[in-house]
Amino acid sequence: MPYPPPPRTPSGPRRRSLFASAAAAALLVGCSADPDSGGDGDTPSATERARARAAKDSAGLLEHYDAVLAAHPALAERLRPLRAEVAAHAQAFGDAGATATKSPSPTASTATPPAVPAAEKDALADLAAAERGLADRRTKALLDVPGELARLMASVAAAGAAHAYLLTEGAK
Repeated sequence: MPYPPPPRTPSGPRRRSLFASAAAAALLVGCSADPDSGGDGDTPSATERARARAAKDSAGLLEHYDAVLAAHPALAERLRPLRAEVAAHAQAFGDAGATATKSPSPTASTATPPAVPAAEKDALADLAAAERGLADRRTKALLDVPGELARLMASVAAAGAAHAYLLTEGAK
């Protein structure tokens, strides 16, 4: 009876080790990148454009909250904390015009405020969709921005997803 061949021991690192080390290297590079260094093809102007876009998006979402609050004052108690968070996000991105204490006024900007459905439930669903859409866009944009801005955008995207959940689950 022949002996079975000896078990093959891989000569190099295992696949899991390679994936883990690649992930750790990517994390270290992302966390240690200097946002003002302009490395990896990122220029400060590209970073500033991304930050300005994020501030503009948050300001637009804030206007959406204001429009819903103006159309449905009964939702004020429920939406006020979420609106305050969106205002804080806009300020974090550098939008000095967004304040948490500012009274809801859809005429605050030159842009036309978003149309608000007549039913409260539909208005909440529309607002949740806006939160979810913005959170998704920010999540996709994470790969194109440097370290500190990426961390801020990830945090705000997570908060937006939580807002969307609260807006939809509270309506049930």
